[in-house]
Amino acid sequence: MTARGLIVSAPRSGAGKTIVTVALLAALRRRGVAVRAAKAGPDYIDPGFHAAATGHPSINLDTWAMPATLLDRLMNDAATNADFLLIEGAMGLFDGLPGPAGRTGAAADLAARFALPVLLVLDVSGQSQTAAALVRGLATHDPAVRIAGVVLNRVGSERHRLLASDAIAALGIPVLGALPRDANLALPERHLGLVQADEHIHLPTWIDRIGTMAEQKIDIDGVLARAAPLAPFLPQGNATGLPPPGNRIAVASDAAFSFIYPHVVEGWRRAGANVVRFSPLADEAPPDDCDCCWLPGGYPELHAGTLAAAARFRTGLANFAATRPVHGECGGYMVLGQALIDAAGTRHAMTGLLGHVTSFAHRQLHLGYREAELLAGSPLGPARSRVRGHEFHYATLLSGADDAPLADLSDGEGRQLGPSGGRRGHVTGTFFHAIAPAE
Repeated sequence: MTARGLIVSAPRSGAGKTIVTVALLAALRRRGVAVRAAKAGPDYIDPGFHAAATGHPSINLDTWAMPATLLDRLMNDAATNADFLLIEGAMGLFDGLPGPAGRTGAAADLAARFALPVLLVLDVSGQSQTAAALVRGLATHDPAVRIAGVVLNRVGSERHRLLASDAIAALGIPVLGALPRDANLALPERHLGLVQADEHIHLPTWIDRIGTMAEQKIDIDGVLARAAPLAPFLPQGNATGLPPPGNRIAVASDAAFSFIYPHVVEGWRRAGANVVRFSPLADEAPPDDCDCCWLPGGYPELHAGTLAAAARFRTGLANFAATRPVHGECGGYMVLGQALIDAAGTRHAMTGLLGHVTSFAHRQLHLGYREAELLAGSPLGPARSRVRGHEFHYATLLSGADDAPLADLSDGEGRQLGPSGGRRGHVTGTFFHAIAPAE
């Protein structure tokens, strides 16, 4: 293994980590560097932009949800045939859950475990020399986490840049770049965050533009020089993710069903399963030669009318579910219910394979890590097994159902949240996104 690596992090969300990460990926790829990317923590959106910039899938690395053996295998896989691995952090560098060292979900866990230096992105709007105090605190907070350099973001003028840069350089930590205040650099957002990469109509142009910006505003050679070699971590014991729920797994895949983690699908394939994609929005039913159907999360509320009118999909899914397992996660769970009420208050009939009704007319944020103890066997695993993952949605359950719950949930700190999801016959579903088996 000859790859080198670096983590891009920040003191908080919204500082510009994604912009800097994608800009560096684009600039490095232009140089002919075999660059790969990863995202710390649970996230479906940012890895899509990483993949667009590198031409390769971007993985998630989650120290709370993933066993250490799985983390090590995913790092090895990401570094294979790569010269450089860039990992984008989530929230602030040390933001995670209270818990055992190295298992908090923070980007700092990855920095310490894999001895990777951190490139810190600082939003210096509204401050100048005070930025140095912030860098000093982050640099000394944990001896196992090394700040290798800083990129200033949202710089207002050359004098602004010099004031912040000189104060930080006095700490012995180099400032490797400074990006101007520019509203055109921002990515479009909507209710769940950024628009997905494949919906960004000017994405190649945007990536090209910020790659040029990185070449002009960031010391690329300095960034490369401060990366660390990736030491091979040889996983001990079971290094797999979720077990495959079948030999041939039908996976809904289109603009309404796009949230499935690459390591989950790759883990199924590694275990010998075949993954067959189909599109409910194109009114396709799950292929009949499959033995399990998986409906991922996504944005079904934006396509509720199309899904309600997809008669062949709905009939085919019902026929499939009569004899074989069907599982829905978050958006997929909504589609398995009786109806979905969109943000305008319009009610759309869904597949009716479970009894619940979900609504976006009165939104309520549900967010956080989850551990599920399964109450019955399902595509997530056998009864009483435990799975770690997360929940992130604004939908509310308007009416309950007579369906038995799928799992007992607890949050990331072990607080009990009660029964969740539903099961009826061969059909199961939950708002919970599964990441990996709990240890």
